[in-house]
Amino acid sequence: MKKILIIFCFAFCFFNGSIWAQKSLTIDYCQQKARENYPQIRQFGLIEQSKKYNLSNLSKTYLPQLSLNGQAGYQSDVVHFPLDIPGIDVPTIGKDQYKATIDLSQTIWDGGNTNSQKKIIRAGNEVEKQNVEIELYAIRTQVNRIFFGILTLDEQLKQLEILDKDLRNSYNTANAMFENGTATLSDVDAIHVELLNNEQKKTELNSLRKAYLEMLSTLINEKISGQTPLEKPSEILVDTSSGILRPEITLFNKQRELYDAQESLIISKNRPRLSLFAQGGYGKPGLNMLSDNFELFAIGGIRMTWNFGNLYTQSNEKKLIYINKNRVNIQEETFAFNTNLQLTQTYNEVLKAKELMRKDDEIISLRNRVKTASENKYENGVYTVNDLIRDINAEDQSRQAKILHEIQYLMSIYNYRIIQGNEQ
Repeated sequence: MKKILIIFCFAFCFFNGSIWAQKSLTIDYCQQKARENYPQIRQFGLIEQSKKYNLSNLSKTYLPQLSLNGQAGYQSDVVHFPLDIPGIDVPTIGKDQYKATIDLSQTIWDGGNTNSQKKIIRAGNEVEKQNVEIELYAIRTQVNRIFFGILTLDEQLKQLEILDKDLRNSYNTANAMFENGTATLSDVDAIHVELLNNEQKKTELNSLRKAYLEMLSTLINEKISGQTPLEKPSEILVDTSSGILRPEITLFNKQRELYDAQESLIISKNRPRLSLFAQGGYGKPGLNMLSDNFELFAIGGIRMTWNFGNLYTQSNEKKLIYINKNRVNIQEETFAFNTNLQLTQTYNEVLKAKELMRKDDEIISLRNRVKTASENKYENGVYTVNDLIRDINAEDQSRQAKILHEIQYLMSIYNYRIIQGNEQ
């Protein structure tokens, strides 16, 4: 009984493993995994950490600022009284002076400078993240190309199997006719050559499929076996009414927000600053300049500073901001123009592929009838083997055309959505 259970468990695990190995891959899954695996995605964490530290440093602007100062000096002259008053001893101040102070400053209001710089940091952070987002978005195009490339190869390999079956049937027929004396050996050899050509095509396609699978495996960072099936995407509607939703549009908006933040900094630089200050020290002389002794002293109060020098450049700095915003606007208009051209071209490709697909089945049906008639004619001796091979290949080409049209149709739809920025 125990042996039976062990065998059952082993079989169950093996069966589940086989199912897992055969689990199909969808294009949406590959898109998501490729994004998560792309090294550039780690930039998001670094950008956030950088923002955190920069904001933390700016927040410390309102913390009390403490400094320790020391000074020793000698001066050529000091304050003295030129009058000699009898009975009054006027102290003499030494020309050597010493001072050690501790200065404390507390900002009350910096004119909005700190807040403006925080806005710049946050806006710059968003611009950086959006640039990374654009790089990550470009991965979708690579996944599309590789995924649909593999689907095309799979369909072509299936068609080569059908062609192989048709050629083998014809080969067997020609061989039987040769043995009966109604066909020549060259007929058998001609079909044999086509069979070998078909095997070469299979080898080429399988080799190409392996290379594509390795590329896809690298992109999504998962091992993909040669037996792993890829799920053909279902047909989805093309939404031509939606505007452009690409991350580049968000980037342009973020850049304008950054320039707005820079403009607020220009304004804040031309405002007054208010701060509290305190100074404690020990030196000779102290606050009493007529005393030549070492003394403790302290000073405290409120200070206002207003730098008018920035007013000279304020106008030009604002004009530069205005110019930069206009440059972003032009870049956005250019991007929208080029993207709309791509959308128009891709949408026409969708319509073309759809129109071609409407006639594919009819063409295949007609080619199949011609091929069947050719096989009968050849068996009756009124058709050459070259004519038969031509009609077999013609049917194969029509099937190959249908495969390409179907994959091109789906690929064009997904390309349209990527160009548009529609991720739903």
